Amino acid sequence: MATSYLQVENLTKSYGDRLLFQDVTFGVYEGDKIGIIAKNGTGKSTLLNIIAGKDSPDSGNITFRSGLRVGILDQTPVFQEGDTALGYCMRDTAHLHVDEHDAWTYEDRAQQMLTQLGIENADSPVATMSGGQSKRVALAKVILGNPDLIILDEPTNHLDIKVIEWIENYLTRSRVTLLMVTHDRYFLDRVTNKIIEIDRESMYTYDGNYDYYLRRRQERIEAMSAELAKVKNTLRKEQEWMRRQPQARAGKAKYRIDAFYDLKSRSRVNMSESNVELNVKSSYIGSKIFEANGVNKRFGDKIILDDFTYTFARYEKVGIIGPNGVGKSTFIKMLQGIVKPDSGEWNVGDTVRFGYYSQEGISFDDNKRVIDAITEIAEDIVVNGDVRYSPMQFLTHFLFSPADQQKYISTLSGGERARLHLASVLMRSPNFLVLDEPTNDLDIVTLGILEDYLRNFNGCLIVVSHDRFFLDSIVDHLFVFEGNGVVKDFPGGYTDYRVWLSEQAEKSVPSVKTAETKERPRRERNEAKMTFKERREFEQLTEEIEQLNNEKSVLEAIFNSGEAVNDIVEKSTRYEEVKALLDEKELRWLELSEKE
Repeated sequence: MATSYLQVENLTKSYGDRLLFQDVTFGVYEGDKIGIIAKNGTGKSTLLNIIAGKDSPDSGNITFRSGLRVGILDQTPVFQEGDTALGYCMRDTAHLHVDEHDAWTYEDRAQQMLTQLGIENADSPVATMSGGQSKRVALAKVILGNPDLIILDEPTNHLDIKVIEWIENYLTRSRVTLLMVTHDRYFLDRVTNKIIEIDRESMYTYDGNYDYYLRRRQERIEAMSAELAKVKNTLRKEQEWMRRQPQARAGKAKYRIDAFYDLKSRSRVNMSESNVELNVKSSYIGSKIFEANGVNKRFGDKIILDDFTYTFARYEKVGIIGPNGVGKSTFIKMLQGIVKPDSGEWNVGDTVRFGYYSQEGISFDDNKRVIDAITEIAEDIVVNGDVRYSPMQFLTHFLFSPADQQKYISTLSGGERARLHLASVLMRSPNFLVLDEPTNDLDIVTLGILEDYLRNFNGCLIVVSHDRFFLDSIVDHLFVFEGNGVVKDFPGGYTDYRVWLSEQAEKSVPSVKTAETKERPRRERNEAKMTFKERREFEQLTEEIEQLNNEKSVLEAIFNSGEAVNDIVEKSTRYEEVKALLDEKELRWLELSEKE
């Protein structure tokens, strides 16, 4: 039987008269990799904060296994003034489980982990880092703490695809138990083995990955809809019975009257899906979109564009990918004239009407109400050429009820603020959408609707995104920013690009020597490759991990046999030791395997 790590019992939370979830109960067991899914504003992050002890429930209990090591990655990590990357990772090391017999010190491991996550200078102040870089530092500290359970809140936000795939690979291969909130569907599909959905203040659990969840969720909704139809049909018959001979009401069977009111309550369940309605069309766009002629841009020694020339076609949809800090956001700001090139020129067509969505653009006045933020932009909203909406009508299409529109912006969740920003962009009927990381903070349902809208968008699109599923769904080709001003144009989506990269890597591998010689191809010394000492350590770790796994399996078989065990205390102690050793050695094995 799997070891219980965490038990959540009858958890209820509300803010004012707004109920987020009620009587939520679930367990987290050793080996679980759980993804939590819910629409924005339904309490995903609140649930994680309560579990992490950063918020308190209205009622319910949370119980962790005694001695459990828990690592927490917040959606927006908090650092102390003066923190460096390495200094932050080294803080509180006395409380971390570090193997004294390991030849590598904790600091060495911290240095290597930061390098693997793209932090080249471990002494860099965190205050000068981008959101993505600081999140990588926080992630390194979580992993280095060698936790039994990791709690992650939107771990892929603000990270580039290379780092996301590294984390994905680590979590897939690691034995660590996981509880997370994320909207990254490829990440969910490849990492999780259980999905918990919060829907209509209730919780549903699915034992499988994201793809399995989608199938079973549809089955659940269809079954609930069929049951609701039966309830309503029975209710109609019972209403007729209740209305007959009202003067004899007192003599009617009490159980039947009670059953009637129970049916009435059950019939009020709303099975309709509240989704964003993106029925806003683009305005007319001419044949000339934009031309880039010999555009150059650099910041000091850092080259963003080097003689970039391109003619953008009508209805073109392009995705932009590349490491953080390579200049993707600068590129789209230059296109709109927000940032000026050093040389060269952009020629934008007269009919082009940009709609710009970015995280930086979500800068509403927190002291204003939702309705006021939209009314200030326009009191009469015209879309599709002749359809007119009042601000209140328009906001209902983005899931802001009349009551929600009276809320102050300061009370909105990150996803609700993102939805409001999206409404403010689309209300202007742009014909050229420029989206900078639009998937951050949007829930999975809204993302699917946005994807459908963009696929049918009768205009042009440039999107910077780390969401691989999103890119695969909507773009025709990619601009790949490789650094030093190099921008490659790749025909196809992100998965196509990854396949192409793999094929290129295979072509570049030297042919294997024939069986006549046992000498391995000589590899030049490189700090990114294994040293001889590391190679020996790697091979030894492989053997030790296999031995420990075998021992763990033997002990588990004894515990599950149902037979009396004389030395149960010693075996239980050894079992915990074996698990701790496995965690440490597998983490080190993972670190070294990155050099393979």
